[in-house]
Amino acid sequence: MKTLYLECNMGAAGDMLTAALLELCPDKKEAFLEKMNSLGLNGVEVRAEESEKCGIKGTHISVSVGGVEEESLDVHEHHHDHEHGHCHDHEHGHEHSHEHDHEHEHSHDHDHEHEHDHEHEHSHDHEHHHDHEHDHGHGHGHSHSHSGLSDIEGIIGSLDIPQKVKKDALGVYRLIAEAEAHAHGKPITEVHFHEVGTADAIADIVGACLLMYEINPEKVICSPIHVGSGNVRCAHGVLPVPAPATAYILRDVPTYGGDVKGELCTPTGAALLKYFARGFGPQPVMKVGAIGYGMGKKDFERANCVRAMVGESDEEAGEIVELACNLDDMTPEDIAFACETFFENGALDVYTVAASMKKSRYGVLLTCMCKKADRDKMVRLMFEHTGTLGIREYTCKRYTLERAFDEGETPYGKVRVKRSFGFGCQKEKPEYEDLAAIARKEKLPLAKVRKLIK
Repeated sequence: MKTLYLECNMGAAGDMLTAALLELCPDKKEAFLEKMNSLGLNGVEVRAEESEKCGIKGTHISVSVGGVEEESLDVHEHHHDHEHGHCHDHEHGHEHSHEHDHEHEHSHDHDHEHEHDHEHEHSHDHEHHHDHEHDHGHGHGHSHSHSGLSDIEGIIGSLDIPQKVKKDALGVYRLIAEAEAHAHGKPITEVHFHEVGTADAIADIVGACLLMYEINPEKVICSPIHVGSGNVRCAHGVLPVPAPATAYILRDVPTYGGDVKGELCTPTGAALLKYFARGFGPQPVMKVGAIGYGMGKKDFERANCVRAMVGESDEEAGEIVELACNLDDMTPEDIAFACETFFENGALDVYTVAASMKKSRYGVLLTCMCKKADRDKMVRLMFEHTGTLGIREYTCKRYTLERAFDEGETPYGKVRVKRSFGFGCQKEKPEYEDLAAIARKEKLPLAKVRKLIK
């Protein structure tokens, strides 16, 4: 099975993930950059630069808008006697997707020259420029327009990229929007992103999704994620690390903080990992074919990078329990009710086979397949809902394909498609319930509906 393993021991940002994936496709580097820079995203330029961290060579992806790259402004209180989000020698280069839904606290024109006698002549000395995913100093000369999720869906939908990449990119962006809506206590329809932040965030997300499409792994596994510690400054003030949106996205995902001060995992990075990863844990047994290093801009004692490894892993067999009994004193209705009860309580499969019992009586062989943890519960239910006096147990190995669901548009509405893959095999099948609903509505035979939507 083609497996992609992502090591995020120093966090993850969209540009770092994209850079690591790009290193797995060295022969497609120029074509990728040309594609990204021809998408027509407003003022966006994507570059791939060589980078070195702790003696390790890798790639840094630079996504700039109007010539300026986004920065994460960690708060290092031991460096300052005031709350000022300078990031002098500790620039991330990480992009952010923190939502920007408030009115700016200033009304001056951005075309004027900033006058300040602070010794650090940073263009992001204004607090409003510290909002993640929007203009850290490159807000001059443009209006402060904002985009809602529907606008972003329109932008991504209009891009010249494969349909699968559009679907993935929209799925990632929805995770971010849902997290921002939850963090601010607003409906998702009221979440708005700053126009500049939208452009570079879309570039990061689309870039990572496009490379995932090219690599086409059957399974993506990710290490536990190092999120960093301390505080980070945004337009709403100083927030704890991980930021609220990042923390919300990473629910049910193994994470840890450690002693590294700073925001190591951004909302965009978190959303990409949450969307693509099938599991989180140690590297599986695999024959690695290619390795890529995606570098951030910060320097630590440990290498600030995401490592991506792609190779072949062996499919493992899982163990299940088969519970079987012979029945010759139950009606078909009673047997059907018992089978439904087993399914409702977690049975993996239940089936009957016609059998000839002792004294030539007609009966059925009832088999209930379940997880080992559910064995005792299923045994109790089988005794309770059938007339059997004895149950046989068999422990079996079971090989299964990985499964995922896609949703496609058809002339008759949306139809879910179940994808199965693994062991060098790929299958697709539209969901019966969706086809049946269309057949009933359009008064068409099921076979004709299946043929029409292909």
